Amino acid sequence: MSELQDKATHLLGLHRDPTLLTVVNVWDVISARVVADGIGTTALATASHSIAASFGYEDGENIPVDLMIEACGRIAAATDLPVSADLEAGYGHPVETVRKALGVGIVGANIEDQMRPLLEAATIVEDVMAAADDEGVDFVLNARTDAFLLAGDRDRGAVLGDAVERGKAFLDAGAPAVFVPGRLSEEEVVTLVDAFGPQRLTMIGVPGNPALDRLEELGVARVSYGPMPQRVALTALQELVEEVHRGGGVPDSMRPLN
Repeated sequence: MSELQDKATHLLGLHRDPTLLTVVNVWDVISARVVADGIGTTALATASHSIAASFGYEDGENIPVDLMIEACGRIAAATDLPVSADLEAGYGHPVETVRKALGVGIVGANIEDQMRPLLEAATIVEDVMAAADDEGVDFVLNARTDAFLLAGDRDRGAVLGDAVERGKAFLDAGAPAVFVPGRLSEEEVVTLVDAFGPQRLTMIGVPGNPALDRLEELGVARVSYGPMPQRVALTALQELVEEVHRGGGVPDSMRPLN
């Protein structure tokens, strides 16, 4: 438990550091080892979408929770770095799911609010943090609000207002950080950082968002990449297939990483 707590404390410190934490998400042991060995990597984060896909499941809590936890545990056991897990909305039992994650060496997690009623969503955050506290771990809950992802054609200002309200409620409930995935303008990032405080907002790195160095200047805590690293890897695989069928072969740029 001391090692687990040390990793949790380290992960929390990486979020609090003014230097932007960037995490390229992983989905199995070999991807975890490759990313962990990359220069500049200080922590790992799993991608639920990618893990589900690797087992043949659609995203959206279709994978059995114990299979997801097992995959996360294998990743945590493959590295000395702290690992945060994407646990979707908690698979129907967020507190129990976080307890299981702690049991396999996970020291942080994303939990989606899926735009539940705010009191319900904030209570889940409070209960998760209480459960982690019972285990003696400074768990780095990255409380996710889906305000932008589920916005549809709603007024952008109203959506931003929802994200601010929900994020502040999650921080008040004990979450160390708030994850607001989606394409955000610089002005929206400034509003969120002003509302939450510096090094509390985490984002996803999608095309169209401000550059990483600018996000660091604005006080963003962390940027992760969700399923996109797996998509990059699969794109390379598909391009190899296409090249082979054209009569070519393995590119000279290939690295023997496994």
